[in-house]
Amino acid sequence: MTRLIVAAGGGGDAVAAAMLDAGLYGGQERAVILTYAWDRLLIDPAPGPRGADNFTGLLPITPAVSEVPAEARPIAPAGSTLPRLAAELPNTFALLDPHQGAEGVTRQLKELINHLSPTSIDLLDVGGDILARGDEPTLKSPLADALTLAACCQVNAPVRLLVAGPGLDGELPPDDFRDLLGTLVHTFTAADVDRLGSVLDWHPSEATGMLAATARGARGTCEIRDAGLPVHLTDESPTVHEVDLADAVSRNQLARAIMTTETLDEVEARSREICGYSEIDYERNKAAWLKDQPPTDLNPDTVLTQLEAFEADATRRGVTHTTFRHLTEALNYNGTQRTSLRELLISSRPEQNEAPLWRITTRPE
Repeated sequence: MTRLIVAAGGGGDAVAAAMLDAGLYGGQERAVILTYAWDRLLIDPAPGPRGADNFTGLLPITPAVSEVPAEARPIAPAGSTLPRLAAELPNTFALLDPHQGAEGVTRQLKELINHLSPTSIDLLDVGGDILARGDEPTLKSPLADALTLAACCQVNAPVRLLVAGPGLDGELPPDDFRDLLGTLVHTFTAADVDRLGSVLDWHPSEATGMLAATARGARGTCEIRDAGLPVHLTDESPTVHEVDLADAVSRNQLARAIMTTETLDEVEARSREICGYSEIDYERNKAAWLKDQPPTDLNPDTVLTQLEAFEADATRRGVTHTTFRHLTEALNYNGTQRTSLRELLISSRPEQNEAPLWRITTRPE
């Protein structure tokens, strides 16, 4: 007896899939989580998603799908959180490789379904940007979600689309798609988060981090990403809703446009036409810029002075929380220093650690 959960955007969606498995199904069976190896530049200095040829130690599941076990390793300079997730969570992580476009993703999904004969198939997206039309000014990362959506609507099997944490990715306001949210499937609790162990202490996902924090009771306004996008943490934030798959496809212009693509380059081209950009272009540009940004010394006194100035400004903006990713960028440190910065801040001001977020105060309590 096996369940299949497709992590729509990779990254933090894979962690949320494990949380869903624990919270909704109790973890009684070993769920297979199909996900991209796409951890963005905080973990992986190379732009875009990784494919099977970027790893050693993968285990074959089907001709087109491999498992990423704890022993697998990304080939330098690539990076990936998947081996560590496999080591710390009771799930099987299967690699979704988008380099053959939507046709390749569909083929992988069909093979895995035929191999597993799963009792259920869930397509999970944190935030709801899988429901984007493509022209929204706040939309930043539609490509991965559109690919999985395009594939899931082309398999001869029932796929349930689930949106967790409406609005938590900072890309679409919940009011833009609340009319599409159907049955309330689950509301995450602190117990669901605790089943993940220490994963959220090191995993960089902001949306899933806020999902977990709101499940533990955090409420307020959280600033995220390099741009400091404000995200509201509300009673709706830890919820999971079912959405009609056909409605999502009808709304998502990019998903419809890439159905027959055979390469990732084609998918990017369609994204540029419909959305006006490819998010991988953004990563390419940022990666080139980061090459010339050496790490800065993390002097505790300097860091705490910078923090107090940041918090004073954030408080005036009505911000109550932030992520360690945003703090790293806002204080002008290199993304590779996120973990060290987090450890320094928590050791200095443990009362502000509202894991996995940082609670903002204008001075130490």
